[in-house]
Amino acid sequence: MTIPSSFNKYFWDVDVQSLDISKKSLFVIQRLLDKGDRESVSWVLKNFDQDTIKKAFTTLRDFSPKVGSFWQLYLNLPSEEVICLQKPYQGMRKSHWPY
Repeated sequence: MTIPSSFNKYFWDVDVQSLDISKKSLFVIQRLLDKGDRESVSWVLKNFDQDTIKKAFTTLRDFSPKVGSFWQLYLNLPSEEVICLQKPYQGMRKSHWPY
């Protein structure tokens, strides 16, 4: 599986050509669901199983709270399992991005 070239703009900080999606699936999911558009969300849903997508939300904190809230409802996850929705993370996020 390769990332469509139209999604390269979401991976500005990595070499997309050398990105091993099978090893970095959670990173790819996080970046595309948090920063992507409708097309990238559709691609994620077609290429990754729901358990892997859920794992991204329960192990990675780098989602925005708004994105985390949407996917928490969509994936029927308990809010306490979604890392980006936890108070310690939200407090830290506000200290780095105070708006």
